[in-house]
Amino acid sequence: MIEAGIIGGAGYTAGELIRILLHHPEVNLNFVFSTSQPGKSLSSIHQDLIGESDIQFTNKINIQVDVVFLCLGHGNSKKFLSENQFSENTKIVDLSTDFRMKAEDHEFVYGLPELNKKEIKSADYIANPGCFATAITLAILPLAEMNLLNDEVHVNAVTGATGAGTSLSTTTHFTWRDNNFSAYKSFGHQHLHEIGQSLKQLQKNHSSEINFIPNRGNFSRGIHATAYTKFSGELEEAKKLYNEFYKDAVFTFLTEEELHLKQVVNTNKCILRLEKFGDKLLITSVIDNLLKGASGQAVQNMNLMFGLDEKSGLNLKASYF
Repeated sequence: MIEAGIIGGAGYTAGELIRILLHHPEVNLNFVFSTSQPGKSLSSIHQDLIGESDIQFTNKINIQVDVVFLCLGHGNSKKFLSENQFSENTKIVDLSTDFRMKAEDHEFVYGLPELNKKEIKSADYIANPGCFATAITLAILPLAEMNLLNDEVHVNAVTGATGAGTSLSTTTHFTWRDNNFSAYKSFGHQHLHEIGQSLKQLQKNHSSEINFIPNRGNFSRGIHATAYTKFSGELEEAKKLYNEFYKDAVFTFLTEEELHLKQVVNTNKCILRLEKFGDKLLITSVIDNLLKGASGQAVQNMNLMFGLDEKSGLNLKASYF
């Protein structure tokens, strides 16, 4: 059994990670570290876990675990690792932004399996992608592989309230969020950097703008993204290109049907739909921001790192009702 630990156990992504790992056939959840909840049961915070586990949050870490997941606020993972050292055999999956951009001062591999599966399999340290970055990159990555991203890409995407985390702010209160809709960080969202990095990995000369408008939706979870750019080929050519690119991707699928969030919420899937309008290709992409956009993808990466079936522990089912 793989012994796993979680650092920062009280948030939404940690809650999803706990749920997956408790039922993963190859994993034993060794500890869940939290400085704010030590001594409390997991179900005192993640209340659906009543009867699922008798594990308590702890303020002590086991440095000998096989894998540790960092579910800390952005900027805190680097600080935590500088103050706490795990064994040389411990693999790390970080769910923050801290290591997503390539740099000489770290050995983290960017954990988008559809792009870096081979590298992930041999990695000791994984930087899990951001939720918007996952949905948008998967929408346009096949075009980059064929050097077809030579014009601006326009993206409009909506995320649920869980994308903001558990910390309260004006825009996360129910009275503000309910029956409401708003844009934020237009053209300047932090995930743009990692999207650009991934595109240049396949299309070295990529320099076209990614015009991204993120939006807050009045629902709990999920991301619905639409991206369009100029494409001179026919729709069937695009579909063939995408099907070929994702032929070995176990969680990314193309569909002919209109997309909606209930197809992917509570799953680790990304579903894409292609449409052609004049000289423009429209790609719609939907994911669950807490699963394929965070904890589900983290476990997918862990499976690859340990040579397990990529889908192990991730046979999650969407619910329409």
